[in-house]
Amino acid sequence: MRPSSQPQEIQDVMAGEIKQEIAGRYFGFRKMIEDDTSDYFEQVRRHSFVLEKRLSFDLIRIYLLLRQEELIQRFLQLSGLNERLFFDTYLLESASIQERVFECQRFKGWTRRGRFVRYFLSCYDNLAFHVKAYDAKLNELTQFQSSIADEIEAFYRQNNVNAIMSFLRSLGDEQATGAMQGGMEVGLADGIEQKLKIKPPAPVEQLLPMIKPLPPLAEVKPALKKMAKEAYQRQVPQLLQLFEANSTPCPERES
Repeated sequence: MRPSSQPQEIQDVMAGEIKQEIAGRYFGFRKMIEDDTSDYFEQVRRHSFVLEKRLSFDLIRIYLLLRQEELIQRFLQLSGLNERLFFDTYLLESASIQERVFECQRFKGWTRRGRFVRYFLSCYDNLAFHVKAYDAKLNELTQFQSSIADEIEAFYRQNNVNAIMSFLRSLGDEQATGAMQGGMEVGLADGIEQKLKIKPPAPVEQLLPMIKPLPPLAEVKPALKKMAKEAYQRQVPQLLQLFEANSTPCPERES
């Protein structure tokens, strides 16, 4: 009498169901992480655009107003900026950049020097405001990245892939374990966890410059005014011409 194949069939069914459950759980979770990661990188991209459009213009205006190496260095120390973001010596020589960053700007004051000093203080105030908003968004992105990393860690605590693979092999279904590995040899089953490893996205500090909030204007205003007056005395005539009027012209737009 031939031995019944029913026990083997039961094992095959169990192994298949377990494999299907593992695959569904893993790939469902992976899709969720991929969606979150895509959203995270999209927010980083948008924030990088804000950084370039807002902070860069604020800083470039300040560099042009100060112009002198000594004054720029004093400004960086006073503001707490650790590096010369968006700075290039070409900025100080390019008439086209100067025209672009100062177009449509309004200058208030009774004298040319007064307009120059007040505008410099206004540039710093705008920079401080934008840096504060930038830093707040960086904190949000840091928490977002951390939550993704925590979700991945929790998933692996609850789903030990190697242990599950060992269980499948204990059922004697070598074919099922091989199928789980996507064509890998059965002898390499212990490496399945690394093959399926889900990695969190890079931390935001690896993708964007970290800029801490600047001292408020009221706290550094006397030092900034002194700096601006020195810059005015040493400024090139071409830039000072901008402050002969109360505003700079805006480019004409095609209707």
